[in-house]
Amino acid sequence: VQLQASGGGLVQAGGSLRLSCAPSGRTFSNYHMGWFRQAPGKEREFVAAISRSSSATYYADSVKGRFTISDDNAKNTVYLRMNSLKPEDTAVYYCAAGFRLTSVPDEYDYWGQGTLVTVSS
Repeated sequence: VQLQASGGGLVQAGGSLRLSCAPSGRTFSNYHMGWFRQAPGKEREFVAAISRSSSATYYADSVKGRFTISDDNAKNTVYLRMNSLKPEDTAVYYCAAGFRLTSVPDEYDYWGQGTLVTVSS
């Protein structure tokens, strides 16, 4: 069972990217989905999460108003739209799936391999 994260890249400050997360091997329609990120030398931090049952969304204060998490059940894919990117958003971004809708990384059961987002100033 794997989660495949994609869409990362190099972008200038103020630009936008959309990350995608799709599972292989099974459907994750019954799981809550989260996005996390880890910058060099820092701990993994919560970015956003979405309830697959209610589509309720939650965001870290640092990305609120700039990032949008969404899902497409037909495509079994979760997205993270990132606007107004800042250099401090530079990190490896991971998607995760779990039964609890939480900002705590350890409470997610499945993780993607990560996709690198680099924001230049």
